[in-house]
Amino acid sequence: MDDAFLQKIMMVEDDADIQIVGRMALEKVGGFTVKVCSSGVEALQSVGDFAPDLILLDVMMPEMDGPATLQELRAQESTKSIPVIFMTAKAMPQEVRSYKKLGALDVIPKPFDPMQLSDSIRSIWDAYRQEVSSS
Repeated sequence: MDDAFLQKIMMVEDDADIQIVGRMALEKVGGFTVKVCSSGVEALQSVGDFAPDLILLDVMMPEMDGPATLQELRAQESTKSIPVIFMTAKAMPQEVRSYKKLGALDVIPKPFDPMQLSDSIRSIWDAYRQEVSSS
C-alpha cells in the first residue's frame, strides 16, 4: 500500500463477543471502516473485495489459525504486502517474537482495552510507515 493513511481494517476473529467489541471500538472510537470475518477462510475470500489497509488477525481460530492465514496471505501477489497485526491472549515475549518472524507488524494482547485499541493500532501503523519510508 502506497498511501500512509489508515482507514480500512479487516478484523479476523472467531469469537462473536470480541467481534462486537472490536468493531465498535474501531468504528466508533477509531473512526475506521471495518470488515469482520469469522475465520481465516472467510478472510481469504473477502480480502480482495474489501482491500483492507491492515488486517487484525486472531491467532487461535478453528480450521485455519492466524499464522496459517498469514502464510496464505503472503503467498498471494495481491495480498502479500498487506500489513498484519496479530491479536492473541498468548503474548509472551517469545511468542511475540515468533509472530513477528512470521511477518506480523506486532501483537495486541487480549483482552484489549476497547478505548485503547485504535490508538494501539495507529501507533503500530505509524512505526510501520516510518520504517517503510526510511528504507
